[in-house]
Amino acid sequence: MNRRNLLLASAMGAAALIPMGAQAAAKRGAPKAIISKADGVTLFHREFGEGPVMLFVASWALHSAMWDPQVAYFSDRGFRCIAYDRRGHGRSQIAPAGYDFDTLADDLASVIEQLDLKDVTLVAHSMGAAESIRYIARHGSKRIRRIVMLAPVAPYILKTDDNPYGAPQAYFEATLQRYATDFPAWAYEFQEKFFTPTTSMPMKEMLTRQLLDTPTPVAMRCFRSLYSTDLRQDLARIDRPTLILHGARDVQAIPVITGERVAAGVRGSQLKIYDDAPHGIWVTHARRVNEDIEAFMKG
Repeated sequence: MNRRNLLLASAMGAAALIPMGAQAAAKRGAPKAIISKADGVTLFHREFGEGPVMLFVASWALHSAMWDPQVAYFSDRGFRCIAYDRRGHGRSQIAPAGYDFDTLADDLASVIEQLDLKDVTLVAHSMGAAESIRYIARHGSKRIRRIVMLAPVAPYILKTDDNPYGAPQAYFEATLQRYATDFPAWAYEFQEKFFTPTTSMPMKEMLTRQLLDTPTPVAMRCFRSLYSTDLRQDLARIDRPTLILHGARDVQAIPVITGERVAAGVRGSQLKIYDDAPHGIWVTHARRVNEDIEAFMKG
């Protein structure tokens, strides 16, 4: 065999070792930069696997890597898993503004449209669920097949005359003052409420580092938008099958009443309460969460 044929055979053999999903992903080319249509902010995303699309929307002050327990599971089961970093988080651009829910929902729309995603299963946790609700209200659901919300911070968590379920303004302002004064101290204190006693220390540390990597001003602006945005009217716009998973032990962070209220506002939605789960349900109960999402997608 001459040198040219030997090199060709070697290249063909190496290509055969590449998983089919990776070959298909390579055909799509290198990951493209996503530019927010709202104001030109650059958004980072990652993807694994090949097949029906699952798009993951991160929690408040966390980024796309938080979803590794789900991405590892579903990308190995024939799904194309995409997760992106909210503006100001992870490897996305730190923007001086745009942390209101309308702009964040428009950022989500930019991800979906520029990657030309269709028949999407939208999976979101906490603040990400609230962003997803506002996305449907602003952009409709034509590209969405189904929605999964984990511990949604919605539809409205500020106590007002017509919303007795929320916490008072003074509570949120005091929390913001704690962030401004010593965000790391708050983050480590919050671990007890976020995880279970059996959650590994490396997992706790990994997610806490993500939290602390988010600039405190960004976390504060997002938190202010989170507690002050009223999504009650937006719920009626959701016209896709919706699964809501919430932990009964989330009472110290996001009470289970929020999941119940979202379920009541979304026609035909399914609500599952995990008796022993806290706010970090997607890691503390990863196996059950993954299996429930998979069953929902197959149903």
